[in-house]
Amino acid sequence: MKRCLIVDDSRIIRKVTRKILEGMDFAIDEAEDGPAALEICRRNMPVAVLLDANMPGRGSAEFLSLLRREDGGDKPIVLLLTSETNIGLIAEAVNAGANEYIMKPFDNGVVEAKFADVGLA
Repeated sequence: MKRCLIVDDSRIIRKVTRKILEGMDFAIDEAEDGPAALEICRRNMPVAVLLDANMPGRGSAEFLSLLRREDGGDKPIVLLLTSETNIGLIAEAVNAGANEYIMKPFDNGVVEAKFADVGLA
């Protein structure tokens, strides 16, 4: 079973996203911040990471930079979760290694379509 990591400080976003991804037959790990997410990746690198754009502490770009330096960290497909319309923030994350982004709020159809676009569905 493919593994996906959800990184978001909102428990509700993690819960909703988990339900969607479990329906797509993914095993799920969750983290509420970058350091916890990085530790999970070191133990068991996922095939995909859904990453909150506005994380507390270390931002998404810093997490991505650290992830991409880890052994196997170049492999996960990273989808940025954002409610921001700030193209600069999205561009910064893409430059740091995000593959695509999903606008909040989202539903099953949006997640399934994005996963299909990046070859995960």
